[in-house]
Amino acid sequence: MSTQGTGFKREIGLFSGINILAGIIIGSGIFYLGSYILLNVHMSMGYALLAWIIGGVISLLGGLCFAELGAMNPKAGGQYVYISQAYHPALGFADQWNGLLISGAGSNAALGLAMAMAITRLTALSDVNMKLIAIGAILILSLINYIGVKFGAIVQNIFTVAKVIPILFILFWGLFGGTQTPNLSLAAPAGVGFGGILTMIALGVITSMWAYEGWTNLNSVAEEIKNPKKNLPLALIIALSSITVLYFLFNLAIYRVLPAGTISTLVNSGEHNKMFLGIDVAQNLMGRAGFVLIAVTMIISMFGSLNGCIMAFPRSYYAVSADGHFIPALGKLHPKFGTPHVAIIVQCVFSCGLVLLRNLGQVVALVTFASILFKMITVFSVIIYRVKQPNAERPYKVPLGYTLVIIAGLSMLALLINVLLSSVSTSIIGLGVPLSGLIIYFIFFNKKKSVSA
Repeated sequence: MSTQGTGFKREIGLFSGINILAGIIIGSGIFYLGSYILLNVHMSMGYALLAWIIGGVISLLGGLCFAELGAMNPKAGGQYVYISQAYHPALGFADQWNGLLISGAGSNAALGLAMAMAITRLTALSDVNMKLIAIGAILILSLINYIGVKFGAIVQNIFTVAKVIPILFILFWGLFGGTQTPNLSLAAPAGVGFGGILTMIALGVITSMWAYEGWTNLNSVAEEIKNPKKNLPLALIIALSSITVLYFLFNLAIYRVLPAGTISTLVNSGEHNKMFLGIDVAQNLMGRAGFVLIAVTMIISMFGSLNGCIMAFPRSYYAVSADGHFIPALGKLHPKFGTPHVAIIVQCVFSCGLVLLRNLGQVVALVTFASILFKMITVFSVIIYRVKQPNAERPYKVPLGYTLVIIAGLSMLALLINVLLSSVSTSIIGLGVPLSGLIIYFIFFNKKKSVSA
């Protein structure tokens, strides 16, 4: 996979790399997931903030592992390449089969639907119109990324900056202008024992992980990053550290503005629109202007996140096909634009299909299980690489030997078990699709061909 001639063009710098990650990660989750985390931790603000921190730390530790893998092997495909080389190409194929059908297409569909739901805060929309808006956004951004990664990166830079500025504005206004003194105690809620505390924290962390979802995707465009051995690790570390702090402070700002009773009433109302606590903060601070500002910010945020996902996912499908382990057409680059144009088109079709067939909650539930599973598998591949290739060049290496790698992997395993126990049927589907990928691989694509090395 050369970057010369008809190969990928290195046009993504450090700033663009950070913006791609921030644009993908900071989507709808910052605005509404805080409410669901509060529900999971029995309305304890202290444990809710702890869940945000733990979710960010786990993502950061995973990001360190991906930084080592990406700097060592800066090829298009990211997670697929690492899994295939460390374990077996069949497992890499199963990951991307799941991505094409559920994780990638599902993330796109979920963001498109969430964006349409945000628009309903400004104007009433029927379910049909919401789906049409979601599909329209997917089609437009697919076209932009079809004609070149440079155009996609420009869109990402613009929308990331545009959405972070208002978020920071609300954050600082809430922190320094709020008059509430939130109870951040970590005392056990009434009737909850030690085991119950661990369970509710785990559920809170699992919920927060959706807000951090997408941190693996910069590795998918590693072959288009300038000086990837330096810029890829830097972008991962800077983006994930900054986003963890941002999420913590944003939720603390909410607690500083809204009284605990008001938060409890809104969160326990069961009405989806009332879960967007940031809107209530803005309305409390600035009236109708604040309401409109945050509603528009939400729409911009999700549009930018959708663009980042549409940019990143097809690079992985391209890598699988280029290795001879998938439909050959997906491994082609456009002769003029240098983009995996067929993979972008196929992804667009599957994403639009999920928009038509599922609602937001169903799509999110489908994505969660297998997403955590393959992240965990990839994190542990760091150990396998170090054993199999001890003398390979590693421009960046996860510090403290194997300690942080093992902590990251076991943390994801614990989350995986909690997801399985809390949502058995959805987890079975989430596991069934990758398993079907393994079967398909050995029937149709089991070729003796090297993987992206």
